Amino acid sequence: MLLNLDPSQDFGGELLKHLSSAYRLARQLTRNPHDAEDVVQEAYLRALRFASCFRGGDARPWLLRIVRNVFYTFIERNAIREPVGRRQDARGSDAAFSDPEQGLVRRLVVQNALKTLPKHCREVLVLREVDELSYKDISALLGVPTGTVMSRLSRARARLRQSGRPG
Repeated sequence: MLLNLDPSQDFGGELLKHLSSAYRLARQLTRNPHDAEDVVQEAYLRALRFASCFRGGDARPWLLRIVRNVFYTFIERNAIREPVGRRQDARGSDAAFSDPEQGLVRRLVVQNALKTLPKHCREVLVLREVDELSYKDISALLGVPTGTVMSRLSRARARLRQSGRPG
């Protein structure tokens, strides 16, 4: 079966517009670039296979829900467990803070802090702040009430603020 990947012509092209969002979510969930690629590839295959189930509107939340579902299937199939209670120093090494490139340091701090968040909080934070999905879209994607999305986001932001404090 040949797929037409021209973004202007078909649903597959519409899905390709959201490849970076799909990979970003898979990368945050898997914490491994190779596993993220596998998850995204499987998600795209499923999305194309079940394109008739798409009800119209923005394809990104629909695709990201598939990515999320594929991730859960992936971890079940591969018996991968989320690290529980693993605390990492969000500030990195002292050498990183003496580096004049503060933008790089801040990015490393945020990346390390994200790793310490529980998966459900990290997922909501990435969907809202990075992918800029609405609370309603995140709610639909995760299958939880909007209030739950808001509380998870609030907890995630609070933990990030705490991890950025010295000492």
